[in-house]
Amino acid sequence: MRLTDLRRKERGRIIGFEGGHGFQRNLETMGVRKGKVVETLAIQPLGGPIVIKVDNMTITIGRGMAMKVLVERL
Repeated sequence: MRLTDLRRKERGRIIGFEGGHGFQRNLETMGVRKGKVVETLAIQPLGGPIVIKVDNMTITIGRGMAMKVLVERL
């Protein structure tokens, strides 16, 4: 499933990415890496960004980027 499929306050483990190496590197610099547990804190309406928590850091990523992050629900 995709990160965008998680509901607010749900947790998931990142299992992969659907973007190229540059896309994955951009996310990794923000701390979004394969194997990390993420929690969805807020989902903005009308295709807005998603706020997630990774390792006690709050990160806001665009909906398009979030759709390329593959997770398994915990």
